[in-house]
Amino acid sequence: MTTRTRFAPSPTGYLHIGGARTALFSWAYARKHGGTFILRIEDTDLERSSQASVQAILDGMDWLNLGYDEGPFYQMQRMDRYKEVLQQMLDEGKAYYCYTTPAELEAMREAQRAKGDKPRYDGTWRPEQGKVLPTPPADVKPVVRFKNPSHGVAAWDDMVKGKIVFENAELDDLIIARTDGTPTYNFCVVIDDLDMGITQVIRGDDHVNNTPRQINILKALGATLPSYAHVPMILGGDGERLSKRHGAVSVMQYEEDGFLPEALINYLARLGWSHGDDELFSVEQLVEWFDLDHISKSAAQFNLEKLRWVNQHYIKLADNERLATWVEKNLNKRGITVSDTPTLTAVIELYKGRTATLVELANEAAVFYSEIQPDAELLSANITAEVLPALHELAERFASVAWEAPAVAATIKELLAKHNLKMPKLAMPVRVMLVGQTHTPSVDAVITLFTREVVLQRMKKYL
Repeated sequence: MTTRTRFAPSPTGYLHIGGARTALFSWAYARKHGGTFILRIEDTDLERSSQASVQAILDGMDWLNLGYDEGPFYQMQRMDRYKEVLQQMLDEGKAYYCYTTPAELEAMREAQRAKGDKPRYDGTWRPEQGKVLPTPPADVKPVVRFKNPSHGVAAWDDMVKGKIVFENAELDDLIIARTDGTPTYNFCVVIDDLDMGITQVIRGDDHVNNTPRQINILKALGATLPSYAHVPMILGGDGERLSKRHGAVSVMQYEEDGFLPEALINYLARLGWSHGDDELFSVEQLVEWFDLDHISKSAAQFNLEKLRWVNQHYIKLADNERLATWVEKNLNKRGITVSDTPTLTAVIELYKGRTATLVELANEAAVFYSEIQPDAELLSANITAEVLPALHELAERFASVAWEAPAVAATIKELLAKHNLKMPKLAMPVRVMLVGQTHTPSVDAVITLFTREVVLQRMKKYL
């Protein structure tokens, strides 16, 4: 059977880290097995769903390069199909109309709680052989309930968690259509998975309690069951459920914050899945190695510093022109225009090994294309009476020295020897005057990225 997986987000918000990881695992499984990956938008929550959220999901999938083979399919466009199956189940006695009102249902549950029983629908309107049903009240619009088996079990071999068993007697009759006739989430999911031929359902383990109900509906429809894999949730570093303060923001916020998509993919893959001790790997390696056997059974912890470390690795590997496109766009947003001298790619080549995000890389690049105002304390701490004579002479020598790193380096070394100074004594104040900080790549490389005129101009402001 051809592998068919799906990612089925609800468009009630952005695509977040947890959803992106589910999409990644479903995508990687399909790619590993030469199968089909489907995107389905579960948009039946009309009050909370929005087109903006749909677009955020599509943008996130596109940025992460998680291409889908079919879709996006929208549940709201499949209402006729759901209602057709609902009617079929009613006709076959596998579902029934229930006239119990919400108030009656709450009273029923309160009475059960008072007795210490599990609150549940009591089956008043469930048809049984020999049972006489009440007369339907004329002023109540009924829901449709699924006639869940009253005996036996709903069980499956979860591809992550192992054998899971639910007693059918513990499951009450699920509402599968509301009073206005619209189908409910668990019913729509079942029909979608059935019609789309889904073979593996890979999703978060917050869906475990939905699975026995969905299995029983599929069995009632005579369908072949898909395999299920329930992936543990992602927690923050403090062990609490992942929230915005932990980094549970839109996937596109990571793009805005200067993370590369391949870095986020690599990090998300390792967030609950492993291939030996490998921490860094390409998308191609992920597809080759991916399986569900090595997904952890326990929750993963999101760690922003680890993500930054992975991102730094990919920045070092990335093409300078590609990085320059992002950095220039970021600088333009700040009102900084990138000039031809120095070339942005030259700045990036020098600095990219020192930054963990593209925002940090843009911060480093900004000083080459805009006026800077070094911190007064940095200036006074580094431009001291001891080093001033050497700085003056350095500026004089810079006016005529060949403007290339080896010649500038040689000039600096000569003056260090002449004035009996250690390298930091001279390099630190030069860095502060030029870029407003004391730590940079090799000082001669930084100096020669600037034009001679800019270097002399910036130095003379403080000499």
